[in-house]
Amino acid sequence: MPARVTYDLVVPLGRASPTAMRIRDTTGHHGGRSRAAGALIGLRMHHRGSLRRDGVNSTNGSRTARTPIMRGISTSTMATRAPTTSQLSFGFESSADQCPQPLPVPGHADFLIRALLGAHLDCRVNKRGSRACVQFEQDLAGNLVALREALEVGTYRPAPSICFIISRPKFREVWAAAYADRVVHHLLYNQIAERFHRSFIADTCACIPGRGTLYAAKRLDHHIRSITRNWSRGRKVYYLKCDVANFFVSIDKNIVRTLLARRVHEPWWMNLAEVILFHDPRPDALMKSTPAMMAKVPANKSLLNQPPHLGLPIGNLSSQFFANVLLDPLDQFIKHRLRIRGIRYVDDVLLLSESADELNEALERIQAFLAERLALQLNPSKTILQPVERGVDFVGQVILPWRRKLRKRTRNDALARIAAVENGDLVQLANSYFGLFGQATASHHDRARLENIIRARGHAVTRELTKTYRGDSR
Repeated sequence: MPARVTYDLVVPLGRASPTAMRIRDTTGHHGGRSRAAGALIGLRMHHRGSLRRDGVNSTNGSRTARTPIMRGISTSTMATRAPTTSQLSFGFESSADQCPQPLPVPGHADFLIRALLGAHLDCRVNKRGSRACVQFEQDLAGNLVALREALEVGTYRPAPSICFIISRPKFREVWAAAYADRVVHHLLYNQIAERFHRSFIADTCACIPGRGTLYAAKRLDHHIRSITRNWSRGRKVYYLKCDVANFFVSIDKNIVRTLLARRVHEPWWMNLAEVILFHDPRPDALMKSTPAMMAKVPANKSLLNQPPHLGLPIGNLSSQFFANVLLDPLDQFIKHRLRIRGIRYVDDVLLLSESADELNEALERIQAFLAERLALQLNPSKTILQPVERGVDFVGQVILPWRRKLRKRTRNDALARIAAVENGDLVQLANSYFGLFGQATASHHDRARLENIIRARGHAVTRELTKTYRGDSR
């Protein structure tokens, strides 16, 4: 068992002004520092809340060369904690998981603590105000060291998840992992995702840096303009849109493990991937929604009704990544075997062709491929074959000749929410919708309707219809 390290750490308190973070190694080796604390010692705050690393020699106090700037940790100048030994334990009691062998140490301990710190910085993006993130950062160093030790000795097991129901755009189960588990998800993603991303085709979108909904809409617009010769008259082009039925709850974990093993050759990282992949969040989950809300989720879309080897929880970064790994063979099949232009966003697949017969044949081959190779099937009620001139509805936008419009349902839902939201939350929500509306090239009319509602509620909007400012009404 590695030596326990205690820390004198300024407690991060949400959005407080930044200050220095002091860490003390109490292992008894006064001439050096432990590997566990090595990655954290000497972190000093830089302007604009970023972290700058200044190496400090503990024997003479001299400084070494600085390494590149990292994203910072916002800390409080008012509250400090006395040196304490972390008492967190991540060796949770046994559950229904398929538990692999204990994880061997992946090199030096300072590597793992640095990787965990980076994973935490990624995990807390847009989550700084959440209770789970604040609690984790109150003993940041101790929590990271406890996670490192649990991972090294092989006692790490995911904690119980929280399950709740969302109603927009439809009723779905969401499984929120504990914050420490989300840090581990980012740890694995940061280590192995890039090698998979390099093999993905350019038309694979979602959960890939730089390939969100706007990228998918622009990419599809580019394909349509290319195949129609920039919407030339007389060129009949069709699109086939299909959707995998009950995708996340139908994912076969054994197939995902086989695909992961093709590129993850390090036993330690592969074992960690299996721990996350085969974790069953159902036995000890905390149900936040009422039974009436739970009953509104269709039985075939509920993870609660699936056998242990099927289904991934919606809401985890790891689930989105594993989903892309699973459907990558389908993307490769469409591009290299069918040789048809297409794009995929999560489980929505859209193909383009000048021949409707070619698309019908491609549909049959895709159905056979999914059933034979990935144990999945398409949803026949969501399979559409139409001319592109009628408009292509994809990722919340409708691609029409020479313009992209926001989907009507998305626009109407946004306007209804702005009209009903409490005044204190209106500015933040309105600015989010201005950003969403602005992704479509033909959005001026929709943004003007949004502006009218905001002004009627006493707030100001820029002349360009891009941002809201708080007015006198509060």
